Amino acid sequence: MFEKLVLASNNAGKLREFSDLLAPLGIQVLAQRELNVPECPEPYGTFLENALAKARHASQVTGLPALADDSGLCVTALDGQPGVLSARFAGEPKSDERNNRLLVERLRGVADRRAWYVCVLVFVRHADDPHPLVADGVWLGEIQDRPAGEGGFGYDPYFHLPGRGCTVAELPPEEKNRDSHRGQAMRQMLEKLRTLA
Repeated sequence: MFEKLVLASNNAGKLREFSDLLAPLGIQVLAQRELNVPECPEPYGTFLENALAKARHASQVTGLPALADDSGLCVTALDGQPGVLSARFAGEPKSDERNNRLLVERLRGVADRRAWYVCVLVFVRHADDPHPLVADGVWLGEIQDRPAGEGGFGYDPYFHLPGRGCTVAELPPEEKNRDSHRGQAMRQMLEKLRTLA
């Protein structure tokens, strides 16, 4: 087993979540920013292709194993948008506030509020790894018009979980880490990582 990996992301929320999830395996998660890894372009139309590109890029620059996720929000009434453009839905610079405002505007008057979070994780042992490890998770919910909760990030204050009667931003962090799309994908990935020598 390896002792550290680079997380191909500059998102502080993701860094906290992945650090918490990998701590039991004794794996230190380093943010790519700490290692001067520039952001990787994400030109692809699928979460899988973007995650693989980011993992290979971070590993190439650092020489370390790399973990990348590409995740986002898909909304039924918007034909799956914002999808892979979730972080940049309202354009540059990235802004959770502007993204959420645009989402609510686009859904004004729309009855179908079904949505799902998607996370695809890719782990590479090295930049040219011919057999990357891949895991994914999906979390079903609905979009509400008003934010609720102080936790989470991104679309979490608007992503309502009907079975729980709250938004993701209202969940305790340990519940979110366990049940989220990232938590689901990470459990799959942890099982795969445990098999590595």
